[in-house]
Amino acid sequence: MKSGSSLFTLIYLLAIMAIFFLFLYLPERNRIKRHQKMIDSLKKGDKVVAAGGIIGIVHSVKPSTIVLKVADNVKIEVVKNSITAVIESRDDTSQK
Repeated sequence: MKSGSSLFTLIYLLAIMAIFFLFLYLPERNRIKRHQKMIDSLKKGDKVVAAGGIIGIVHSVKPSTIVLKVADNVKIEVVKNSITAVIESRDDTSQK
């Protein structure tokens, strides 16, 4: 009778781990992929929000940082991963 009880416990633990994987890990992985895709698509002229609520326009993109213009003659350099959202994306077709 004990072997049946331990088998049930093992199945129960595996089910808990599967639920953990499906409901916690997969959505987080998808969120990270979307954020990385957003970071990779940043270009000069995009209006973005950085961590801390700083809003600016992308002035230049470097390998690991971005220079934001936050006011006239005021530029700051932030780490790419600190960009939390793109407010307005510059449309290349409208510049023609």
